Amino acid sequence: MPPETSPCHPTFTPTIQSLFREPPGSQAGHNQPPRHKFYYRGGGTKPMTITKKKLILILVFSLSAISILRLLKISAITSFSSTPAAALPRNHLSTLTNQPFSSSIVPPLTEKEYRLLSNLISVKAPCNLLVFGFEEQYLNLSRINSGGNTVFLEDSPEKMKTIETDSNHTRIYRVTYETRAKDAYKMLKHARKNPACGMYSGSLRESNCSLALTKLPNEVYKRKWDVVVVDGPRGDKEDAPGRMAAIYTASVIARNGNMTDVVVHDVDRIIERWFTWEFLCDENLVSSKGKLWHFRIAGNSNATAF
Repeated sequence: MPPETSPCHPTFTPTIQSLFREPPGSQAGHNQPPRHKFYYRGGGTKPMTITKKKLILILVFSLSAISILRLLKISAITSFSSTPAAALPRNHLSTLTNQPFSSSIVPPLTEKEYRLLSNLISVKAPCNLLVFGFEEQYLNLSRINSGGNTVFLEDSPEKMKTIETDSNHTRIYRVTYETRAKDAYKMLKHARKNPACGMYSGSLRESNCSLALTKLPNEVYKRKWDVVVVDGPRGDKEDAPGRMAAIYTASVIARNGNMTDVVVHDVDRIIERWFTWEFLCDENLVSSKGKLWHFRIAGNSNATAF
């Protein structure tokens, strides 16, 4: 089973004492709980004391209300109809290796998804844009980012053959991934227990976290990135690399920057959902369209955990 707690969502248990307040005019040292009158239809009254059993019921209802409000907040931000990862049971990821993967090719961005991403680049341009993965639509993003720097990180030689880039402003690098989607659960469990996978403040290249991509081009580590897009590598089969390392690395890059926008595609899939919530955190979610989630991360943090 997955670990009980997530660094993004620490648990909080309200104390029983916080449910009571000293009534006005009460005497010091008076420890009796407040008493209320209950009116019967017959006209009589009978004092009613809040018992321990009723207190527990009040506590349960209060915690349930807080959970419902939080889910409503997440639902208001996200626009697609699938269940948010934060509302999924903690053992849901353990079924990953038994869940059939789609054999179809991942479709490109929909019109609404592309509009969200292109509008973001238009506002930030010229900027430093880093993209994990490649789709032909992303060449248009490079054009929108005229005057800025656009870098693609792609592991498919076939896709790289179809790309024509301007070496001065748009570059594509071949990268390799040593992860497999079928190992996502084990990697997430390990990352939660390993201090090296916390909010790493040093060099990403020297990280000892198994999720950190330490063999990327020098430019990736040296430059401050304004926008990071995660739409690769493949994660549609058990033996595909999966996007666990890309999402984690994007989160560390963002927190080592100033103010970075991170966009993750295919969040309808369980790996993308879980690792996105884990390392980008739902409180940083600012917008979404279809299967695209947009996070805004404040960098230069001294925190050691996500």
